[in-house]
Order: sequence, then structure tokens, then C-alpha cells
Amino acid sequence: MEKLKKVIEQYGRWSDLAIYIDRIETHIESDFSHSLENAKALLETIGKEICETKGHPLQATSSINGVLKNAFSALGYTNTNLVNQISSALATIGQQVGELRNEIGLTSHGKSLEEIRERNSHVDILTREFLIDTVVIVSCFLIRNFENENPRKLNERTGNLLNYEDAEDFNESWDESFGEFEMGDYSYTASEILFYVDNEAYINEYKGFKENQDLEHD
Repeated sequence: MEKLKKVIEQYGRWSDLAIYIDRIETHIESDFSHSLENAKALLETIGKEICETKGHPLQATSSINGVLKNAFSALGYTNTNLVNQISSALATIGQQVGELRNEIGLTSHGKSLEEIRERNSHVDILTREFLIDTVVIVSCFLIRNFENENPRKLNERTGNLLNYEDAEDFNESWDESFGEFEMGDYSYTASEILFYVDNEAYINEYKGFKENQDLEHD
């Protein structure tokens, strides 16, 4: 799920999805039904967030298939037959994940002891990887398309604007810790790289630096 982790790191508003990723990875071998349950919840959360943000109301009883179809619709993917077919197919994958979870899950229906012992053997490891990889692809597709249409401005993400020149004390401290990086004839300080490559991370580190300074001065 590394691809999805990187997308979440890139777009901070989705950071809370990490809890689903942790649960999926933790149980993929020991209790795949639990991984599927969280994969289903992951897709539903992404779909509901997109629908809510884009002003597409959902019915309280919407299935995962309905949530994902509405999410694709909210992103504008209903203009052509081909795109509509693709979005419907991806939404159906989400539905099948939910149905498989019900089939092999421990709590969806009463199970015999033998069924509990054998539940994971119903889905071989290659199929598990395929299902989880599919969830990752759909999740990344939805998040990236949503973010391309709805980029968060710097002041929306952090609550303020910060110029590189305004953080001289932090830059010096960061550069003392990590130095400079040379690439052929070019050389850049660590603080410059962080500022221009991942500005949100730069601001978070700056805030932490300032908080530590305030504590030291108290």
C-alpha cells in the first residue's frame, strides 16, 4: 500500500485514512476479513468525503457501490459512455469487496468452529494482493482526481503564509543538522529543499522548532 501512503502524505487532508491502511496491512494474513472490512471502509470514507465536499448528497442507506458511483459523478465522470462504464466497474469492485468481507467475516453471520479455522483459506494470497492492490488503485485515482480539482491553498492547509527568508533561525538549525546536498554543479541546503519540495512539511517543522524555542524560554 506504499503508493496510497505516498498519496496521503502528498495531500494532508486525507491523513486520517492511515488508520485503515494500518489495519489492512496488519491483518492481511492473519484475518483477511478484517482487512477487507477496513478496505471497504477506506473506499466508503473517500467516496463520502468527495460527495460531501462537492455537494452531492448521499442517501443514508447508500451501499458502497452507490457511494462510489456518486463520487465518480461528483468528479464529473459521467459525460461519456466509456468513462461511465469504467466508473461503474470500479464501483462494482468496491461492492464485491464488501460482499466478500461478509462471506468470510467472523461477525457477519454465525460461523461453525471449522468455518472460523478455514475462513482465510477461501482467499489465496495472490487474490488477497490483487484485491488490496485494486482498492489502492481506486483510492489513489479518486483522491488525485479530487485534489486536482480542489487544491488546498497554503493558508487553508496551515493557517498562514511563511516566506523562506522569514525563518532564518529555523533554516540555520535545519541546515546544521542535515547540511547541503550536491547534484553535479548544483548545491542546495536542506532547508531550501524542504521548503520547495514539501512546503507543508517545512511549515510543520518550523512550527515545532518555534514551540521548542518557546518551551526553552519559559
